[in-house]
Amino acid sequence: LHAHFAKASAAKTYPETAPFLSAGGLFAALLAQGSLQHCGCKDDEWSHVPRAPLDPILGISQRFQADKDPRKVNVSIGAYRTGEGKPLVLSCVKKAEKILVDNDALNKEYLPQRGDADFSKLCQEMLFGETSKLVKEGQVATVQSLSGTGSLRIGAEFLKRFAKGKTVYISSPTWGTHNSIMDHAGIPYKSYRYWNSKDRNLDLDGMLADIQAAPDGSVILLHAAAHNPTGVDPTKEQWDKIMAVCKAKGHLCWFDSAYQGFATGDLELDAYAMRKFADAGLHLLLSQSFAKNFGLYGERIGTFSVTCASTEEVANVMSQLDIIIRNLYSNPPKHGANIVKTVLSDPILYQEWRDELLDMSKRIQSMRTRLYDELTSLGTPGDWTHITSQIGMFSFTGLNPAQSKAMVEKHHIYMLGNGRVSMAGVTPGNVKYIAKAIDDVVRDVSFGA
Repeated sequence: LHAHFAKASAAKTYPETAPFLSAGGLFAALLAQGSLQHCGCKDDEWSHVPRAPLDPILGISQRFQADKDPRKVNVSIGAYRTGEGKPLVLSCVKKAEKILVDNDALNKEYLPQRGDADFSKLCQEMLFGETSKLVKEGQVATVQSLSGTGSLRIGAEFLKRFAKGKTVYISSPTWGTHNSIMDHAGIPYKSYRYWNSKDRNLDLDGMLADIQAAPDGSVILLHAAAHNPTGVDPTKEQWDKIMAVCKAKGHLCWFDSAYQGFATGDLELDAYAMRKFADAGLHLLLSQSFAKNFGLYGERIGTFSVTCASTEEVANVMSQLDIIIRNLYSNPPKHGANIVKTVLSDPILYQEWRDELLDMSKRIQSMRTRLYDELTSLGTPGDWTHITSQIGMFSFTGLNPAQSKAMVEKHHIYMLGNGRVSMAGVTPGNVKYIAKAIDDVVRDVSFGA
């Protein structure tokens, strides 16, 4: 082979091989000429990798984008939309970003693994209240996270290391990624009853029975407000009953707070359960997201918190969370945290944010009323009062999988197969069409199975 390349190079057939004719360069020369096509490597190294199914929510959005029908409506994604169906950047967020741009003291250096400490302190006060004993005495360990999903992933990793053998109990139904996060972290999980499909409300008796039956010291994952996907939240009295069972059983309660202030328009009301449980002395984990209530979907900003018995315990937990974060994504991004910190620490911007939260909540509530009124006007079979009694971004319509499929395929209204509709996607311009489509699939006996 060496003689072959020497001859070829001399004949200037392959002049580029001349530098490679040393013993060390022979293999490179062969590769350069394509003489060694396989080199012992498999052409089908990854042929055994199956194609993963589309995400049940993001996949629907991809179908929506490809749909050319002018009537199409997307009510699958949990993101706020204006009355014109457009994404919204909050006014307080724009003002905060202007302040940040004009601040020459800011830089783009790394944050610590745990994130911005000042941001985390403000988040603790938002979750637990400014007068919280836990916050005042420094008994909450809080790290910045990649929004709510990242917070849940950190929490699952923490449980895997320091709550070995515990099972996480998750509502049925729930946000689909709750279960898959536990799968990926290798955490065992089971479901507890939540949704009463017959009456389309909370199955409190079933929920309490399942939490009672769980082994002592289990982890109970709870939606702090605006339950996803049902939109059905416990009343204060029902929360008190849930808390009593969890306390008696010594359960570790994990609140997923993705909608504080967005559900009812009131930060304190939406934090009722978390604060009640904390004040009662239950051990808590909390996952917090600013995607919905700040509209910072793409900034990936949130927190993960653990309530502790002492400041020393906080220091120990924080050190372990640092290690977990370091090996998941090293450290969090700055921009979203700076936006939230700026708004929460500025009294004028903070009040403007609260006003905007209330406006968003009111618009969704008004669309619930409009949809209910349209269905009532059409005489659509069934009781639709649950649409107005549910809160938050989603309505669990009660449409079965066949009816939900017909909404997509016949009417080009993109929703989840479990009947969940994002009320944020309902607007004055499409509410009549959505109501007529619901009326059609409910009346059509072929979809009634």
